[in-house]
Amino acid sequence: MTETEGKFDFAIDRGGTFTDVFARLPDGRERVLKLLSHDPQNYKDAPTEGIRRVLAEETGQAFPREQPVETSLIGWIRMGTTVATNALLERQGERTALLVTKGFKDLLHIGTQARPKLFDLEVAVPDVLYDEVIEVDERVVLRQDGCQLPRKEPKRIVTGSTGDSLEVWRELDMQRVEDDLRGVLSRGIHSLAVLLLHSYTWSAHEKAVGSLARRLGFTQVSLSSEVMPMVRAVPRGYTVCADAYLTPKIRQYLKGFTSGFRGGLEGVSVLFMQSDGGLTPMEQFCGSRAVLSGPAGGVVGYAITSYSQTENKPVIGFDMGGTSTDVSRYAGHYEHVFEATTAGVTLQAPQLDINTVAAGGGSRLFFRSGMFVVGPESAGAHPGPACYRKGGPLTVTDANLALGRLLPSYFPRIFGPGEDEPLSSEETMEHFQQLTREINHFLYTNQSQSSANGSAHSNSSRVMGSKSEMSMEEVAMGFIRVANEAMCRPIRALTQAKGHDTSQHVLACFGGAGGQHACAIAQALGMKTVFIHKYSGVLSAYGLALADVVEEVQEPCSLQYNPRSFSELDHRVEQLTQRCTETLRDRGFSSSQITTEVFLHLRYEKTDCALMVTATGYPGNSRSCKSGDFRSAFTKRYLQEFGFTIPDRPIMVDDIRVRGSGKSGIKSVTNTKMGSGILKITKCYFEDGYLDTSVYLWEELPCDHNIPGPAIIIDKNSTILVEPSCVAHLTEGGDVCIAVGSDPHCLLGTELNTVQLSIFSHRFMSIAEQMGRVLQRTSISTNIKERLDFSCAVFGPDGGLVSNAPHIPVHLGAMQETVQYQIKSIGSIIKEGDVILSNHPCAGGSHLPDLTVITPVFRSGVSGPVFFVASRGHHADIGGITPGSMPPHSTSLQQEGAVFTSFKLVTAGVFQEEAVTEALMAPAQYPDCSGTRNLHDNLSDLRAQVAANQRGSTLVGELIDSYGLAVVQAYMGYIQTNAELAVRDMLKEFARCRQKQTGSLEVEAEDFMDDGTPIRLRVQINENEGSAVFDFTGTGTEVWGNCNAPRAITFSALIYCLRCMVGQDIPLNQGCLTPIKVIIPSGSILQPSQNAAVVGGNVLTSQRVVDVIFRAFEVCAASQGCMNNVTFGSEGSGYYETVAGGAGAGPGWTGRSGVHSHMTNTRITDPEILEKRYPVVLEHFSLRPGSGGAGEYRGGDGVIRKLLFRNKVVLSVLTERRSTRPYGLHGGDCGASGLNQLHRADGRVLNLGAKTTVSLEPGVRLDCHGCQSLFPTFGSDGYSKSLHWICSVWNFDFHSIIIQLVWRWIHAVMCYQFNTFESLPFIY
Repeated sequence: MTETEGKFDFAIDRGGTFTDVFARLPDGRERVLKLLSHDPQNYKDAPTEGIRRVLAEETGQAFPREQPVETSLIGWIRMGTTVATNALLERQGERTALLVTKGFKDLLHIGTQARPKLFDLEVAVPDVLYDEVIEVDERVVLRQDGCQLPRKEPKRIVTGSTGDSLEVWRELDMQRVEDDLRGVLSRGIHSLAVLLLHSYTWSAHEKAVGSLARRLGFTQVSLSSEVMPMVRAVPRGYTVCADAYLTPKIRQYLKGFTSGFRGGLEGVSVLFMQSDGGLTPMEQFCGSRAVLSGPAGGVVGYAITSYSQTENKPVIGFDMGGTSTDVSRYAGHYEHVFEATTAGVTLQAPQLDINTVAAGGGSRLFFRSGMFVVGPESAGAHPGPACYRKGGPLTVTDANLALGRLLPSYFPRIFGPGEDEPLSSEETMEHFQQLTREINHFLYTNQSQSSANGSAHSNSSRVMGSKSEMSMEEVAMGFIRVANEAMCRPIRALTQAKGHDTSQHVLACFGGAGGQHACAIAQALGMKTVFIHKYSGVLSAYGLALADVVEEVQEPCSLQYNPRSFSELDHRVEQLTQRCTETLRDRGFSSSQITTEVFLHLRYEKTDCALMVTATGYPGNSRSCKSGDFRSAFTKRYLQEFGFTIPDRPIMVDDIRVRGSGKSGIKSVTNTKMGSGILKITKCYFEDGYLDTSVYLWEELPCDHNIPGPAIIIDKNSTILVEPSCVAHLTEGGDVCIAVGSDPHCLLGTELNTVQLSIFSHRFMSIAEQMGRVLQRTSISTNIKERLDFSCAVFGPDGGLVSNAPHIPVHLGAMQETVQYQIKSIGSIIKEGDVILSNHPCAGGSHLPDLTVITPVFRSGVSGPVFFVASRGHHADIGGITPGSMPPHSTSLQQEGAVFTSFKLVTAGVFQEEAVTEALMAPAQYPDCSGTRNLHDNLSDLRAQVAANQRGSTLVGELIDSYGLAVVQAYMGYIQTNAELAVRDMLKEFARCRQKQTGSLEVEAEDFMDDGTPIRLRVQINENEGSAVFDFTGTGTEVWGNCNAPRAITFSALIYCLRCMVGQDIPLNQGCLTPIKVIIPSGSILQPSQNAAVVGGNVLTSQRVVDVIFRAFEVCAASQGCMNNVTFGSEGSGYYETVAGGAGAGPGWTGRSGVHSHMTNTRITDPEILEKRYPVVLEHFSLRPGSGGAGEYRGGDGVIRKLLFRNKVVLSVLTERRSTRPYGLHGGDCGASGLNQLHRADGRVLNLGAKTTVSLEPGVRLDCHGCQSLFPTFGSDGYSKSLHWICSVWNFDFHSIIIQLVWRWIHAVMCYQFNTFESLPFIY
């Protein structure tokens, strides 16, 4: 393919609001054009209209809109489109049916089982893409060496494309499938997605179904084995559904597009941008590869134009739009991910690594509890910002307008109800004046209270002390600075969290809004250069003109990367390369234009983190395959990404991928301009107040021209603000390159500045988030790296929580207690270079598998630690009486594994491997106990926690370097005070409503554990102070089993509940608990003795405490009240999972089904990974219909999960809600209780009860029903003051309560006699 000569070439980006057109004219000139994507009064299709206008204006010929466009003058058309993205966001795709292996109809509804927003009680998860599900009674399983199942010979043994052997347990019943498909067609559904387990390696069943469906008349049939043949059923299922759902919409659009041209564009090269940054022919463009079609063009555009122009320095792409900002990175090659989530759908396909933050020009501005807040809510296109004259709210755009950074006279008159008015400065100023009055009232009121109260009752008396009044400009400027910091966070995550120095990057800015913020963001990140291409306003379209045509082929693999497999790998690579090359030749590329790159998807054996690795720069040798030295490339990349390698571990090849590129050869034309000077002088507000600011028109500026700041450069599509300390330079190509000076206003005092409060909140949260990313990257265990069962946090010198990333709620308050315990017990001997390890319940531990690593942060000239950073991770095994260290029947702490109170894991910078190994093996000294069964992973994960802490310590140090220790510690206190204030405001509001409704400021509630132990709570609220006493007096005593919850667990549950009830984003820290007094009776289940067993308290009792708190405040009905812990394994290995249930309903919402709730949010292992790596077959995983409580708003349903064991294992289940039921509120029904059953090979069915450990023979199946069943709902109110009223609220009758009380007494006697609890089935 060569450049077309004498014809018009078009590159078009069709966005949601605007369509951008780049045209190369026959004489070599270039034109750009921007028009509305939707303007039905004037044209049907924006890209067609753009082409028509250019042809008409440049040729002088008539191209009437009502006639198809003549194509003889068109060389090629390249397009990027948001058609697929918008259809996905708006759920406007094709009606689709999903055909899936029997037993897995709800697999994609459950997904990873994690909820997207930790503190939202209404679990809002986007709907699945299909309308109907067909379950196919077929089953294929992987063969396993040593499988001991007592089964008959399988019908067939087949070999998959990976080389794995599989057993066909159930063949397809084609007649039944045909009947089901005909039924779907009769209901008007013509698009089909097919997902059969293990089809990524053996696709015969899927292909048979696909052939049948096409023969029956389905217009779109997407097979998961063809769309993306990669292991993991859930993301592959999402991907194939997206393909079936979106591809018909794309075809529909393409049909409409081509109909606007004579001959349907036959003979014209029409290419579309895919999510991976490569172009593909129109007929090959499909839904699963189209979601990032629009943003991908911008990445290609800045990568090609900026990287070479800035001496090949790595570049950060910064694309700021109306509702969000996209950031990405380019350092000589495109950074791809192979699993990413868009609009709630996880797609398993090559995609450019683009990170999005909800901060754009349309992001709304709020002042909440003394803090400036930007977004994530957006004004949208309608009504838009206040200045759009449609009654919209204040936004970032309004803030720029108020500061003089946007000039209304240079905007088109397209605003107001009639879309014929200019931007309204008046409406913006009116809104800002009102907000400024509110802020100043808050400042004055709190300052007055501070003077009146002195230091009374709390730190909130010092909440706003430095300034009694702010000007309107200071308020607007404050919001700009907060918005900038919000956009800095994803850039830090993209660079620092991956080991790159942010300051060594160039910021490439494009999009309509980014130029107003680029200099300030670069200053905040330490960057020295901002690059803005002359086509920055239409860079996505320009990138399409520069992009390569790409063909990718990929197939799964199951080989080890070693000399024995090199010949087969070389053969398969050669075949895939040939397929790529032939396809590109068929598209018109010569051999000289074609390049190919080979990738292997590699991981260490028994790990889940695979890297797609290229051997570029690592030529093949005698110890590698011909395509390159992938081992060296992998180990170097692994070391860079994760900070370690595993030299003694085999490397597995999961996939082979070849990417072929056809070079387009298009180059930009340099236009030398002779321009005029300054257009005008305006007043623009900066930190120093209003400054004279020069205004220039970009198109009139001469090349090689320097523009010192402050200045504004305007073109048709964007506005660039050159800050006072910066200098802009016009390059020979007409691009703007800005030299960024340092911010002269970084000096800050210790008195509170409300704007800096918000900025510091972002900075502290960013530190905790980056610690989490480092821990996930550098850990090795499935629990931490894949299930994400960890938390990271920053603490003050007193051990008080400053910032906790939103990881696992049960860790929230507990980690603070752990740090404070260390300060009290060994604070005087903690030295720089020491790292402390702790997990003991008396030291703030949650349960023993949760190992907390604490690193003190020292500062020169200060005797003690100035901060602490800590990480807590769940280790899969630390010894004890059962594999997995989650024994259901433990009665003492020693049975649950290794214990650490104040153990020095690192001393003077030296990791104490020998000492910690000895401690991890120490449980073997106790009867029936073992030391850790997975020492290697323990040590690796502990090193990862140390590395995460080191990252946090470094970032805290950098923050202190920037502002000074006194300032950072002062704002640490202010942030804690802000959280306190938010909780006080919530309690005051609740008290006012409660007083009005009932005349009382006291609430109470109780609930019961399965063994009858009560959890009782009485809350007394002080309306004037906004404080409360949480009194758990009356709660049951410490129990014989392991449901005892250390005191720290109750604090974690409490801080979680308070954060949920506040209902808005606030800093999550110890300030939340300042207004709270907690009374927990010593010796109770919530404050047990020092050696009590506690493993169940963390995962079970914590959930019940949350239910009791929410019941007292009538916030929502109960959720599953359990984490459904299942552990199985042998002495050599083990597996641990927590299983989802239903979420409680609330006022105005139904509960989500099949999701983790409240104190946990860990992911569940994908079915194909589970069966590939463990001796188990997952026979069933679906929702349990009807198990959620009925009411006006139903509770969420639980799940049914059936595991068939292929070898001898020790199985442990640690569950709750097997006899009690989750409560409903206001007359809503209770949810169903759960059930754990064993199905033996001889047909016997046994009730396991809630907590037990059993040794199983092969062929036994575990069935978990409701896995912690379902949940109540809100219904109608109904109150009475008799016992029968209590019964009606709980949905029990009087007689059932009497029977239950009698049975509890009998059960307690039997348990006491046999010295065991929960080993007997409950018969309630």
